[in-house]
Amino acid sequence: MGDSMKKAGKVKPQVRGRIRKPRVDDRLAWDIEFAVWGTPAVFVAHQLKLFALLAEKPRSLEEICAAKDLKRRPAEAILAVTTSLGITRCRGGMYSLTPAGEDYFLEKSPTYFGASFDNTIEQYPLYSVESLKRAVMTDSAQVYGGGEMFKTQEEQPELSRKFTRMMHSSSMGPASAWPGKINLGKNRVMLDVAGGSGAHSIGAVARWPKLNAIILDAAPVCEVAAEIVAEYGLQARIRTHLGDMWKDPFPSADLHFYSMIFHDWPAEKCKFLAKKSFDALDPGGRIIVHEMLFNSERTGPFPVAAFNITMLLWTEGEQYSGREISSMLREAGFRNVAVKPTFGYWSIVTGVKP
Repeated sequence: MGDSMKKAGKVKPQVRGRIRKPRVDDRLAWDIEFAVWGTPAVFVAHQLKLFALLAEKPRSLEEICAAKDLKRRPAEAILAVTTSLGITRCRGGMYSLTPAGEDYFLEKSPTYFGASFDNTIEQYPLYSVESLKRAVMTDSAQVYGGGEMFKTQEEQPELSRKFTRMMHSSSMGPASAWPGKINLGKNRVMLDVAGGSGAHSIGAVARWPKLNAIILDAAPVCEVAAEIVAEYGLQARIRTHLGDMWKDPFPSADLHFYSMIFHDWPAEKCKFLAKKSFDALDPGGRIIVHEMLFNSERTGPFPVAAFNITMLLWTEGEQYSGREISSMLREAGFRNVAVKPTFGYWSIVTGVKP
């Protein structure tokens, strides 16, 4: 028994109830939860027109509650989110809009995101865990009840017009920036392929006075584009052209521009468009692809990874890296290929036909 006791004494008892301290703190896990909990507060503030109210003049919490018939607790909860995000600010007990709030959350701003928010709210079930899981398990879009996005919009012209309007104001910020990041002084005609509202044509011709533009798109989209171009008084320099980028020949131009087109399609179809542009351009002609780009490893940044989830839910495409799009352009025959960051998360990839 003594021997057994000695042996037993050599065995280290297990430590029970011991807690291993995490190697990092828990902010990452909480931030994921907080994004889900906090983002709807911005949408509610948008629907309550709180931002328009604060644009009139700074207001106290009590004044906001009175104007919107709200109790203190929910009003302060919503405003804490919008203020923490930098949409609103509070100074001396008075709430007002920040410059970002004025630029992106007011309807009178040309870069207003309200229509995009409305679309997300309307499509909110699309972004549910169940919807995303179906997309992941089937590798198929879930928008419009699982219908093909562009086919559905083609069949419902009013839906196409609404989508075009929605995309317009959220495109105007980057559209005002990228033309200043590249020298287009020698270009005369920009073909805006599947150009939607014409936001990028407007931005380009505003920056380069000798440049004209052609917006190539379907009939309902061109109708909206023509209306928007007229609002800017640019009818003499920007025209629309009805056409299908897959089937129809491209009208003559020395610059082909694609914004948020490549990410709608798988790589082989993007390569087809790059080659079609290369064949249509004269020597010296330029191509510009405007996208939010993955890093070379396709592991981030997070906003682009999140945008890629939207592509999974809406299209058969995906976000690409600058390296991947550069490779597509080189394979088509373009040279002097370069990637240039332009605005926020946006970049352009450019190439020239030798």
